[in-house]
Amino acid sequence: MLETATKPLVLRPPLHIRVGQTFGDVLRHPLALIGVILITLLVVMAVFAPVIAPFGFAEMDYKSVLKAPSTAHLFGTDELGRDIFSRTIYGTWLSLSVGVGSVLLAIIIGVPLGVTAGYLGGIVDEILMRLIDSLLALPALVLALTIAAVLGSGLINTIIAIAIVTVPAFARLVRGQVLSLKNNEYVLAAVSIGLPSWLVVVRHILPNAITPVIVQASLSVGFAIITESSLSFIGLGVPPPAPSWGGMVQVGFQYLEIAPWYVFAPATLIFLSVMAFNLMGEGLRAALDPTLKVST
Repeated sequence: MLETATKPLVLRPPLHIRVGQTFGDVLRHPLALIGVILITLLVVMAVFAPVIAPFGFAEMDYKSVLKAPSTAHLFGTDELGRDIFSRTIYGTWLSLSVGVGSVLLAIIIGVPLGVTAGYLGGIVDEILMRLIDSLLALPALVLALTIAAVLGSGLINTIIAIAIVTVPAFARLVRGQVLSLKNNEYVLAAVSIGLPSWLVVVRHILPNAITPVIVQASLSVGFAIITESSLSFIGLGVPPPAPSWGGMVQVGFQYLEIAPWYVFAPATLIFLSVMAFNLMGEGLRAALDPTLKVST
């Protein structure tokens, strides 16, 4: 009589416990903790900008044009007498809106494309991947500039332009995950009992493919923020009087010799924002990637 070995049943902890464990793993990385703290500060600045900022972002004082930093104006004033500290604080909401909004839109478009290409394969995969490859033919920033020039300036158009550039990263990432998962035993078992394809994807494939998407999303927000700043710097992003960090840096360069403080605050926040999301992304990757956990 043959004896069959049975594998012990491993129960996954509830979702809220797994999320808590992952967040705890992220916070154990010092650099990731710095990123989380910086992002938290940025969110607080964006949400409570009307409370934190002593002036409105468009409030002008022609008697205080290009004034140096002082107790009345912590970061000085611009060419129209507007408080640079207040405009920088209000610009946090704009940058985070573009960064998070464009990445969410890219996920909404890119993930279904990647799932469809990877799961169906064949001619569908070929067509979709060739379309994605056509977007990758140009450097991301050049493509974003081209799309923004066609759509025109504005908050929504900037989000759309950056999202289109970001879609290929999510589509190719998810496609690769689906290709590696769709032949697993539990997926084949679900197909064999007659589950519809959409249910197989939603229940058995997407939950196991979402980890790299989360990491990529964090890294992409930083890319989106710096891309929005670049577009605003050349006049294709969010138009004035909106307090875009890139637009502030562009105008500040014109007064660099007589008002060097002009560009300090927005340029510093661009750097800190991109660094914060990159640090958090690296922390998420280390926390969610089992191979890195084993190596450490």
